[in-house]
Amino acid sequence: MNAPDALRLRKQAFEAKKLEKRLCRQVGEAIEDYAMIGPGERVMVCLSGGKDSYGLLDILMKLQRRAPISFELVAVHLDQRHPGYPAEVMPRYLESLGIPHRIVAQDTYSVVKRLIPEGRTMCSLCSRLRRGVLYRVAKELGATRIALGHHRDDILETVFLNLFFGGKLKGMPPKLVSDDGLNVVIRPLAYVKESDLADYARNRRFPIIPCDLCGSQATLQRKQVKAMLQEWERKFPGRVETIFRSLANVQLSHLMDRSRFDFAGLAATGVPDADGDRAFDPPDPEEPAAAEGTAAAASCRDDDPEED
Repeated sequence: MNAPDALRLRKQAFEAKKLEKRLCRQVGEAIEDYAMIGPGERVMVCLSGGKDSYGLLDILMKLQRRAPISFELVAVHLDQRHPGYPAEVMPRYLESLGIPHRIVAQDTYSVVKRLIPEGRTMCSLCSRLRRGVLYRVAKELGATRIALGHHRDDILETVFLNLFFGGKLKGMPPKLVSDDGLNVVIRPLAYVKESDLADYARNRRFPIIPCDLCGSQATLQRKQVKAMLQEWERKFPGRVETIFRSLANVQLSHLMDRSRFDFAGLAATGVPDADGDRAFDPPDPEEPAAAEGTAAAASCRDDDPEED
């Protein structure tokens, strides 16, 4: 091997290790910030066969080995009987990891194709059917947490989908109680960018299983929102990061939901309120918070080798 090739390989290995450390740190921070996993939890990690859920399992296994608390992981994959589905890929991969797992076969594909007219969006029904199966399996396994592979971009896209098409300010929380009220669902990748997961999947060479049911629908509203956010990030670097941070900085008094804030009981108190009549003021460039919102600051925070 010549010197330039050796140098290139060393640089690739360095960047891959740095990315791994960053993802582990971000997942660890999300778990801690939202108290996702406690001592003795049995975490059911849902694997779709895509890059995100593979990355989730891989990172959780790394954190499990170094965490100060003990918790269990069990991987679950739902075989939805898609045509051409490579049934041998997931069992072989999970067996190679030596992790407890279950492959659940249920023909949700035929149900979706039968009930949804050609050309209509299939994701909603497909998602509901998957959730029902996964909730049942979680109960059978005695799982105390259901871990899903949704990342930062999924969360942001969901906010805009609800805003544009649902008429509500609602997102995809890092932790919630499931529809049936019996399970706690967690999203440990909440702080992780999709592009980082894509790079990580390439580095780790996960055996990706493509979804040929909904993934091929080019007109999905979610894809439109994703394209919008990508265009914003291209034109205005740092904007998407600022939007994401705003989800954890909600001021109900400056919205309009009467069920969430007591506007009727609002009265003058005689006490100054710095936010009282400030709907929007540009951030002071001298304030540290403003600097933290820049793309450069975010980049340094994530990529500093010493911090990693």
